[in-house]
Parts: sequence; structure tokens; C-alpha cells
Amino acid sequence: MRELELNELRIVPLGGLGEIGLNMMVLEMDGGSLVVDCGLMFPGDQLPGVDYVIPDFTYLLDKKDDVKGIVLTHGHEDHIGALPFFIPLVSAPIYATPLTIGMVREKLAEYSLENAVPLEPVNAGDVIDVGPFNVEFIRVSHSIADCVALAVKTRLGTLVHTGDFKLDPYPIDGKRVDLAAFARLGEEGVLALMSDSTNVEKEGYTLSEREVGKALNEVFAEAKGRLILATFASNIHRIQQVIDVAGKFGRKVAVLGRSMEANTKIGVELGYLDVKKGVMVDPFQVGKLPPEKVVLLTTGTQGEPLSGLARMARDEHRQIRIMKGDTVVLSSRFIPGNERAIGGLINEFYRRGAKVIYEKVSDIHVSGHASQEELKLMIALTRPEYFIPVHGEYRHLVKHAELAVKMGIPSERVLLAEDGDLILFNKVGGEKMGRIDAGKQVVDGRYVADSGDEVLAERRRLGNNGVLVVVATVDMEDGELAGRLEFRSKGLLFEDEDKSILDSAARRVEMELMALPREARLDKDRLEKEILISLKRYVKKYLKRFPVIVPVVVEF
Repeated sequence: MRELELNELRIVPLGGLGEIGLNMMVLEMDGGSLVVDCGLMFPGDQLPGVDYVIPDFTYLLDKKDDVKGIVLTHGHEDHIGALPFFIPLVSAPIYATPLTIGMVREKLAEYSLENAVPLEPVNAGDVIDVGPFNVEFIRVSHSIADCVALAVKTRLGTLVHTGDFKLDPYPIDGKRVDLAAFARLGEEGVLALMSDSTNVEKEGYTLSEREVGKALNEVFAEAKGRLILATFASNIHRIQQVIDVAGKFGRKVAVLGRSMEANTKIGVELGYLDVKKGVMVDPFQVGKLPPEKVVLLTTGTQGEPLSGLARMARDEHRQIRIMKGDTVVLSSRFIPGNERAIGGLINEFYRRGAKVIYEKVSDIHVSGHASQEELKLMIALTRPEYFIPVHGEYRHLVKHAELAVKMGIPSERVLLAEDGDLILFNKVGGEKMGRIDAGKQVVDGRYVADSGDEVLAERRRLGNNGVLVVVATVDMEDGELAGRLEFRSKGLLFEDEDKSILDSAARRVEMELMALPREARLDKDRLEKEILISLKRYVKKYLKRFPVIVPVVVEF
């Protein structure tokens, strides 16, 4: 990949173009780089045991000194969650609104990185210089407070990056989207608009967050016992509405879970949450209150097995036991891939006599992303020369591109890109030009590995086919087997399955081993390799399976 020339601008998406989450983009010009967001994605079933998926940062490692700053659009995990893994590799100041800075500070502290880089708070309306880039922060609405879009001014023109947004006409905090700023930018001239594609399949407008407040009022009015309400810990506006409605109905709110406690504390300290005196109580006081006076606010809406909500469903929570008369509210959407886990959670609550309210039976959740009419308005206001759909799976990007063409943007100026595609702008115009390997990395505990790591492949084989351990005891003087091969299997054979197959396998392997030359039978590594090859062939033929095979040679 060639070096940029003077008056050339390159956009490098490292995540978020081809999947929901993992959002990260690099802007390069005049020897400087600007990173927009640094998010993670939660793994699916194909990555057993993995905690998070993060972008592959390799592209930036050789040019880390060029990175002049990291700007964040908001505090959701899919926009800030990879920072603890990025900051030790590429050190640069972080610019974000106060709530986002508070969440970043808390996250970095978990990894002992609280003083690793400068954290620079900005507000909507601020304009700052970061290297060769002039960045304006523009207020937008989303499902978390303090969100901003970005107008990045360069010598070639202005790039507008919407971040995640919707045009909520009645936001909880009263801070509406700054439509005038987008219109002003459109008047001045926008080189390229990069716009959130998540909800492009939905017609019309996305409902206001206040609609959830109406649904909450109905739930509180009907609930006779305890209310256990789960939502995303970052949804400060949702938390505010729960606190307000609880106060209206004379209920006390107890917060459960580390992330919910941390974000509630940050929200109160920074003035994003208004909590009347006496409404919040310690979880240990809940048992002393009548059930009809209690609201438990927690996380775990996606069926995460270690969450407090999941532990309640399994009767494993150390403080809360679900009882008949409880009302459990899942105030979030079903994220694709989590439907089975969430359904299982709901079933367990019903088994324990609780009533469950969730998105499919109530308006207890609204999206934080713009639907089609709002996306059209964003294009109409900014009137970009070029359009780049971002934040979505490939079908979302395609549909957003089609929407832009319908809005009058010439098809040749709609740049449909995926992670790793390089978009180049110069005085002539813009185009996709080349690509890099923008893969994904996985986080397992504190260990970071490539998503194609052999350990993960082995875990998948274990999950699908089980493990077979074979022990061969060998006399290392003459290379003879000292007894029969011993087998131990887990997850391979059913209880009633004919285990004589393994006896036959043992005889076959023994024959093949004894047919080896003496010097080969005295080589422990060679013996283990031969056992592995022989067993793989036999198990595949007679069991039609592919277990992880572990050969062990014991010297006698």
C-alpha cells in the first residue's frame, strides 16, 4: 500500500462495516491519523469460551506515532469496549463528552490503565484541532446520553460521521438533535456523509424514548408484587425513567450488578441522573420492604449466563429469590443470536410463578437507531457529494446505499465498503482503492488471539465431537507395548453405544504400532503421532465423528 501524497485523504474502516458492533475507523491525511471509536462485539456460538471480539489493530501498529487522537461518539461497548486492548499498543489522547469519558475512565481502571492516556472532555458544539483534522462535535440522540456526531474538516472538504443516532423529538434530557448544525454543514458543503445503517430496514420513524415511559407507567400500575427490571447499564435515560416512575408509585429502587452500579454512580455524579432523596436503597434493605414497594434494577437482558438476572432465574442469586407475584421486565431488544438464551430465561421466570414483560408483548423498549425517514432527512440536510453507509451488516449497508441513490446521490458516488476496504479522496474525487486485512481478534480472559486460532477450532471440535484420550505404556528397552491401550472419552460415546468399537480400535492401533521398526517404537514423539493418525482414520470410518484425540505415551 503506497504512502499518501499531499492533499490525499484515506478512510480505513477496521470494524463496523459488515457487522453490528466492533465500530472503529481511521482517517489519515498529511502524516496524521484520527481514530473514530474503538468498540467490541460479543461472540456468537462459533467462538466458545470467548469473552469479546475486538478489531485487529495490526494496521496501526507500524504507524502508531501518526495517531494524533481518538474521538468517541458515545459510551456504548461497541464504540469504547476495545480501548483497554488498544491503548497499550497505540497511545493517544481520547476526546469524548463527559459521560463517555466517565465510562471510559471506569473501563480503563479495570485494566489498571486509568492514567495511561489523557482523557479530554468535550461538549456538543465544541470544535477542536486533532493533528491535521478540525473536529466539530454535534449533539444527536441515541439510547445513551451525551451522544455526538462528528464533522471532520480537512483541506479536501468536510466528512460527517453520524455515529449512532435517531431524531428523537422529545428526548428525556430535553437536548434535541442539532439539526441546524447539520443544515449549516450542508450549506457549507459536505464531501462525504458516513451514516448509521442499523435500522435502515425499518420504515417510518423510530419511536421516542418517552414511549417507554408510558409503557413503564402501565407496568407499575398493574404490578402487585416486586418489580425486577433489566436494561442495559449504559441506558441512562431508561434508568432515569425507571427512577421517576418508581418515585411516582412509591417504590424504592435497588441497583444490582457491577456495571449497573458503576454507571448509575457516574450518572449521578456527573448530573445525568436526577435521583430524589429516599428513592434509592441498598439491595440488602430490600428484604425489609413490602414486595409492592420494591423495584430491582439490573442487567442481563440478553440471557448472559453469569448475569444477576440469569442467576435469579436459576435460583442461584445470593440476595434475590424469584417468587410468585414478581413481575420481571426485560426493557431491551432481542439482539440477533441471543433469542434462545433470552427465551430460556423467560421460561425459567414463568416456572417460578413470575410474570414476564418483554419487547414482543409490550412497548417496553424502543430502538436508539434512525429508521428510513430519519436517514433520508440526514441525507437531505447534509447534501453530501459522496455517501458511505456505516454501522451494519452487509445487507444494511446495501439497503442504505440504495436509499441514498433514491435521495438523488449518483450511484458512482455511493461508496459501499466493508471492513478493510480503503477509501481514497483527492482533488479529483473519491473511490475505493485497495484493501487491507482487517480481521478480528478475540479476548479470552486477558489473552488476545486471532479469531482463527487453533485453540478456538479445538474448542469447537470438543463441543461438537468430544475428546478421546488414549494411553500407551511402552517398554523403552525393546519398544514393546506393556499391556493394552487404555481409552478415556468425554462427549464422544453415548451411554448405551457399543463400546466394542474402541476395543477394535485398540487392537488395530496396537497392530500398526508393532509393525513399526524398533527405532520408531523407541521414539515417544513418533509413537504419539502414529497413534493420532491411526485413531483419526478409524474413528472417522466407524463412528463418523471427529473428536479431539489426545495420545499419551508412558515410558515403562
